[in-house]
Amino acid sequence: MILVVDFGSQYTRLIARRIRECRVYSEIISCFASYEDIKARKPAGLILSGGPSSVYHRKILWDRRFLALGVPILGICYGMQLVAYLLGGRVRKATRHEYGRKRLNVRRTSPLFRGLARPTYVWMSHGDEVTRLPPGSQVIAATDTSGIAGFQTGQTYCLQFHPEVSHTRDGMKIFRNFLFGICKVRGDWTMEHFIREKVADIRALVRTRRVACALSGGVDSAVTAVLIAKAVGRQMYAFFIDNGLLRKGEVALVRSLFRNSLHLKVVDARRRFLRSLAGVEDPETKRKAIGREFIRVFEAEARKIPGIAILAQGTLYPDVIESGQGQGPGGVIKSHHNVGGLPKKMGLELLEPLRGLFKDEVRGLARRLGLPDAITSRKPFPGPGLAVRIVGAVTEERLRILREADFIVQEEARRDPTYASIWQIFAVLLPVRSVGVMGDARTYQSVCVVRAVTSEDGMTADWARLPAGLLEQIASRITNEVKGINRVVFDVTSKPPATIEWE
Repeated sequence: MILVVDFGSQYTRLIARRIRECRVYSEIISCFASYEDIKARKPAGLILSGGPSSVYHRKILWDRRFLALGVPILGICYGMQLVAYLLGGRVRKATRHEYGRKRLNVRRTSPLFRGLARPTYVWMSHGDEVTRLPPGSQVIAATDTSGIAGFQTGQTYCLQFHPEVSHTRDGMKIFRNFLFGICKVRGDWTMEHFIREKVADIRALVRTRRVACALSGGVDSAVTAVLIAKAVGRQMYAFFIDNGLLRKGEVALVRSLFRNSLHLKVVDARRRFLRSLAGVEDPETKRKAIGREFIRVFEAEARKIPGIAILAQGTLYPDVIESGQGQGPGGVIKSHHNVGGLPKKMGLELLEPLRGLFKDEVRGLARRLGLPDAITSRKPFPGPGLAVRIVGAVTEERLRILREADFIVQEEARRDPTYASIWQIFAVLLPVRSVGVMGDARTYQSVCVVRAVTSEDGMTADWARLPAGLLEQIASRITNEVKGINRVVFDVTSKPPATIEWE
């Protein structure tokens, strides 16, 4: 087993997932865990995550004894700075921050870098830097702005960049070198283990009780429902809540896919959700209002079926860490309506079987469970729906405009050969109007943004280089067919610094 020590990084679970991709079992443990706890787990190696803090914030400093456990250690970003600090090196606020793609020059032969391209390209995201090595250490890599982008001391290896993100070209080679070449572990863990373990866990939790499952039609909630049904069969009831914030045709699609295989109930709550969003413009307030209404609707529906004692949700780990609910001292990026537990008065136990997985893992799980391509290939859609793709106030008219525009984006994108390589593509409606001319007449209408990104897991993303012809067709159709839009623009911002969604 490899233990990943979480210091609050957005990417901690991504590190664990990279290890699982190598078919090696991994667990995440908090940086506040005791020395005795970590030692008792007998890990074959430790990986120290990045984090938002500085090594001079002593409340999260690590016990130096961990460095003497006698197992290989890989420190990443903050993990590297922490090792340097604890071993007598110097860390300071960087004079030139490094964010994004950087060229890495390997300075010294190291088993960690076996088989890497020379030079290679890595992903940086840090504000502090190591300016003096601990005694007995050696620099193994550098960039044009960082003289110490990696160092080694004994069986401890430290990297300032993030090998876990897809934008680091040889990141998986680095992990394989650490796991198999340095830690000497075996690669015998698979997703089938996950299915068997989760089915057993669900049966043990549910027993003879009934489960209410929140079904949205997306891959996350669909896999959740099918996995629970695999475990407890007809004891599960799937509720699809039409909140009025859905894509065009969503209700009909969900009915057609699940009405014959699940206990499915469609709940029309459109008016309730729109009332809760009246006059709300702040993104966080929107998300929280939707979350509260979601719980209220579920509470009311669950009471109608005797024996329901558990609420199941398709929560994923990115939802958890972006909401500040991870294992380490992470901050809130944006709250998610399905994160943070349930009101005590509901009296329902929470079941989130996918809470530890990333989106691409869930897609793989969906295929193993036999879900149709209409589900497994769907692009991610936010829980709060179109409300967080309307910047500013949400109204029925603005929802109509965005729903029609997004339908055109989806329809045209699916026809293009690049569609399979796109992680997410959608329309955003801005609270901005621009002057236009249509039929020799002046118009003053809304601006629509097309957002398309490529990603492997949703934790980092790059803007998709869509063909000019596709963009032209999308813009032409939207301005001609959607009443209320006279200008279409394309978002070319990566994550970070932006998020994928606009709110």
